[in-house]
Amino acid sequence: MLIRLASDSDEEKWNSFASRHPQVSPYHHFGWKKTVEKAYGHQCYYLIAENTNKEITGILPAVSIAPPFVSGKLCALPFCDLGASLAVDESIEKQLIEKAKDIAVQHKLPIFEYRASQNYPTTEDIIEPLSKAHKVRMLLELPESSEVLLASFKTKLRSQIKKAVKNGLTVELGRSDQFIDEFYDVFSFNMKALGSPTHSKNWFSEIKNNYNKDMIISIIKYEGHPIAAGIVLFKASVATIPWASTKREFNRLSPNMLLYWSLLKYSTDNEYKTFDFGRSSYGEGTFKFKQQWGAKPVPLKWKIFQNGKQQDPSQTNTNTSKKSPLRPLIEAAWRKLPLALTLVIGPKIRKYISL
Repeated sequence: MLIRLASDSDEEKWNSFASRHPQVSPYHHFGWKKTVEKAYGHQCYYLIAENTNKEITGILPAVSIAPPFVSGKLCALPFCDLGASLAVDESIEKQLIEKAKDIAVQHKLPIFEYRASQNYPTTEDIIEPLSKAHKVRMLLELPESSEVLLASFKTKLRSQIKKAVKNGLTVELGRSDQFIDEFYDVFSFNMKALGSPTHSKNWFSEIKNNYNKDMIISIIKYEGHPIAAGIVLFKASVATIPWASTKREFNRLSPNMLLYWSLLKYSTDNEYKTFDFGRSSYGEGTFKFKQQWGAKPVPLKWKIFQNGKQQDPSQTNTNTSKKSPLRPLIEAAWRKLPLALTLVIGPKIRKYISL
C-alpha cells in the first residue's frame, strides 16, 4: 500500500471514494480543501492510501493552522466538527493517522488534532453515559417525504413553524451571489452580537464556488429584509448545517423555526437520508433545540496527539468546556466595535481559529 498527498487531479477519485463510504460527511468533499486554500491560504495535506492497483482504500484530509509567532497545529479538519479518515478497514485508518502525525512533526506542528465521531448509532447503542461535559453531533434520520417529517413533529413544534408564517415571514432558497450577500449580512451581524470574529465573505463565496449544487442557502425575510439565514452542505446522502444565524431583535417572530424547517424540508424532498444539526454540549440549550426536531446524539471522539503522543481523552475539548477567564471581557469588547471594523479585523483572526 502507498500513502501519498492528493493533488487537484485527484478530486474526482477522492469525491467518488468518499461518497461510497458510510461515514462520509460534507466536510470530506474535496471542495473543503479548495475553499481553505483559496479563502485563507492554509497548507493542506490531503492523504490518499492506494493499493497496488492504484485503487483508493482510504483518505485523510488535514490542514496546517499556523498563526504568526505561535506554535501551530495540523487539524483534520478545521472550521467544522469532523475530519476523520475514511478507510476500508481499521489498519489503513491507523496508517493514515501515523502518516499525518509524521507530517505534523516534519513541519514542526506540535499538535495533530483528529476530529472523529462515533459511528451512527441509535441512542441504545451509546454505552457510555453522556453529560454536559460531552460534545455530540445531533443526527436526524429523514423519512421519505417532508409531509411525513412534519407529521412526526409534536404539536408545539408545528405551531411554532406556523407562527412564523403567520407573522409574515417568508422563505427564499438559492445559491447565487445575492444569497451569499444576504446570508453574510445576517451572519456577520449575529457574530458581532455574540462577540466573536466572523469568517470572511470570501470564505462563503468559495464554499459556493467549490460545492456548487452540493449546497443550499435559506434566507428568512420580514418585510423584505433578511432576518435569518442558514447554509446546508451535502455529500452522498448526508445534509449538514454548519452555519445558521438570526437577528436577535426579530426572535419574537420565530424566524429560527422557519429557517430550520425550510432546510429540513428541502433536504428531505431532495432525498437526503441524514440531517446533521452539528455540534452541541449534551443537555444544553442548543442540544435541546436540535432534540425537539427528533435528532439523536452521536458522541464526538476527537483525539489530540502532542509531538506524536496521544493525550488523555479527558483533556480534549470535546469532553471539557474550559474557557479562559478573559473570554467574557474579550467578547464584551468585541460587541462594542463598529460592525465595519469587525468585518475587516474578524476574518484575519478567524482564519486561525480552528473551531
